[in-house]
Amino acid sequence: MTRLPDFRLETHFSRWEFTARHHLTASDAQTMAMSELLALAGPEDRHAWDTLTLGYTETFGDPALRQAIAGMYEHVDADDVICFGGAQEALNLAMQVLLGPGDHAVVVTPNYQSAETIPLSLCEVTGVALDAGRDWALDLDELTAALRPNTRVVSVNFPNNPTGKVIDAADLTRIARLCDERGIHLFSDEVYRGLEFDQSRTLPQAADLSGTALSLNVTSKSLGLPGLRVGWIACRDRELRSRLERAKHYTTICNSAPSEILARIAINNREQILSRNRAIIAANLPHFDAFFADFADLFEWRAPDGGCVAYPRYLGPDGVEEFCTRLVEQAGVLLLPASIYRSELTPTPTDRFRIGLGRRDPAPALAAFADWLKTRR
Repeated sequence: MTRLPDFRLETHFSRWEFTARHHLTASDAQTMAMSELLALAGPEDRHAWDTLTLGYTETFGDPALRQAIAGMYEHVDADDVICFGGAQEALNLAMQVLLGPGDHAVVVTPNYQSAETIPLSLCEVTGVALDAGRDWALDLDELTAALRPNTRVVSVNFPNNPTGKVIDAADLTRIARLCDERGIHLFSDEVYRGLEFDQSRTLPQAADLSGTALSLNVTSKSLGLPGLRVGWIACRDRELRSRLERAKHYTTICNSAPSEILARIAINNREQILSRNRAIIAANLPHFDAFFADFADLFEWRAPDGGCVAYPRYLGPDGVEEFCTRLVEQAGVLLLPASIYRSELTPTPTDRFRIGLGRRDPAPALAAFADWLKTRR
């Protein structure tokens, strides 16, 4: 295993996330107070919270939490679910279990950095880039051509971070079938599922499409509860699930007991929470549309298909890196420039930035952004 590089996004956030006045690049939906979440609890979950003792929990996760998670899928049982300390631990351990020297993986770009850096630390990896010139289309012929006899994993992420792209359900089904035919594990990052603007475009979950696919999800993004640090993998391959559990013995061992009860409450009320978060994004979109229309000479804007982040293009002569640096330093508005999403596997656009749509009341941030831009004209 090679040494992992610095995590560019987290390094950038460690400098600015809690010091910038306007966090306009948040990747999660609007969170809620503990009192709001507990108010949603049914009698059984509330009793579990009130009588909770702070001992160790099961490595696989709280049985009632796993049962609630299984209810999100069509063909997944509670025994097919294993919980982790957020999606990052799940992604990391899945790749450690699935990949090794002599193996090969295919990863779609752009992506969350560890989706490619962790596989790259373990084996050879080929990237397949979404095409920015064709509305971030995924070329399935290119993905198929990238496969090798020793390919063990195909890693995808839809709705995509940072682009907000959602592919057609038929395309994801084709990818799952292709992986099954070749004995490859499909690893599907589904952390933004549920925030599609057109809910008819909500993709099937990989674990429902294939008995060997892995569906990654978390309470952090669509549900807006990153402080819980509860993620999971759903996979119907019981032998693989057992290997994931043994890998977890070397990391967190088990999750936080309070977080698991709170995650259970959230997942049991997920439709209400997702509806709330979709409404916040829908209310925000006209503000972003108006902002970018006012500065059409500087930006190319398109709302995402799903999720709560978008990836507009910056047209200014100074370049997006200098632009984002000056914006946060001078106006206190935080965005993520394209360098955060550069790939070691494929060329990626250098003129984009990530902006977040999921937090309530973006008007003050957009006003500060607009005022700063006007001073530069």
